[in-house]
Amino acid sequence: MTPREFLKNKSVLVVGLGILGGGVATTKWLVKHGAKLTVTDLKSRRELAHSIKELGSAAKRVRFVLDRHNSRDFITHDFIVLNPAISLSSPYVKVARKAKIPLENELTLFLRFCKNPVIGVTGTKGKTTTATWIRHFLKRKFPKSVLTGNTAENPLLGALDKLDGKSPVVAELSSFQLELLPSIKKSPHIAVLTNLMRDHLNRHSTMREYARAKENIFKYQKKGDVAIRPNFLASARLGFKILPSFGNKWGEHNVTNLRVAALAAHKAGVSWDLIKKAVNTLPNPRFRQQIIFKSAGPTIINDSTATTPDAVVAAIKRFSRSGVPIILIAGGTDKNLDFRSWAGIVKRTVAPEHLILLEGSATTKMLAALPRSFQKRVRTFRTLERCVSTAVQRAHLVSRATVLFSPGGASFEKFKNEFDRGEKFNRLIRKIIQKRRA
Repeated sequence: MTPREFLKNKSVLVVGLGILGGGVATTKWLVKHGAKLTVTDLKSRRELAHSIKELGSAAKRVRFVLDRHNSRDFITHDFIVLNPAISLSSPYVKVARKAKIPLENELTLFLRFCKNPVIGVTGTKGKTTTATWIRHFLKRKFPKSVLTGNTAENPLLGALDKLDGKSPVVAELSSFQLELLPSIKKSPHIAVLTNLMRDHLNRHSTMREYARAKENIFKYQKKGDVAIRPNFLASARLGFKILPSFGNKWGEHNVTNLRVAALAAHKAGVSWDLIKKAVNTLPNPRFRQQIIFKSAGPTIINDSTATTPDAVVAAIKRFSRSGVPIILIAGGTDKNLDFRSWAGIVKRTVAPEHLILLEGSATTKMLAALPRSFQKRVRTFRTLERCVSTAVQRAHLVSRATVLFSPGGASFEKFKNEFDRGEKFNRLIRKIIQKRRA
């Protein structure tokens, strides 16, 4: 069945247009394939002005219900498409479920109609790097392979109609996207779980619930499909040796990401020889431990996508060097996480005067996890601009330093998302560097 046949004469409710691009791509795709569409969002038309503008001519074929939700909309449509930000525990979603209205999201629609072999990648940490590297290897044999998924730049439904029907597709998948796979009973042909750590407990109330959402990536695989789990990876053999220099350059956590990416690409049909040759040109995904400035003085790293304490720990371990102080910029929105491991490594590797915090609900927990004597010497600021200018000033007071922007929390209180946060950090750094060179 084609998308147009599936959507013919169907009334569809999209819940959450949003401001990050994913809802726009989903809405455009549904309109393109003939759905009778209603879009509802708790944000106002003014807040959504940019997203509505991005819809272009498609907006004329949409009925908008903004600044509110109407319960009636959730029981009078043929099916509902949920933005990943919409929780299944929403009272409106519960109304729809009680009325037995089918629920979809961008992933379920993608898997319904994608004819290409799909490599799905999920995990608490490392999924973007791993997915990016899988596609890097695939391109050696499958030049038309595509990377899509958990990104505003190339969302699933935005990529779907451009696929060639045969080349492998690498899809980075969040737990929010995976929640609805039981509704279609489909999983990717090659499914990868990089790891499972505490995260998103503001959305998934327990680790069990979070793990169950992640496990959906394997749940509906068929005979001949491939499942790559952390326990399987430990015993898997690669067709080439990972040299110690790789771990020294990229960090030990990226050795694991490389093993996962290489194994998945090989299972998809890429030879070990091609993979080995491609290791030397691995790309560094944006805002993931990305070195954005290096000089005889400070080195500056943008790790804006570090939204958990564990991610910050990995970054500190990678960039800690004897005799080179780390100036850490952290802080953000809490996701009901524990910051004791974060506090442990910060105490050991970061001087109190070199810890600079951006205020937020996670920041409060970070400070509480540190000893009182340490807390008193830490500076907290209301704006990222003050954090960055203070960090750079301190970096120039020592002969060498590593300025590490690794927040350890989400970004919702002050930014659209972690990518918006990363962009703003880069702009601030460029501005400071240009001013110092003038």
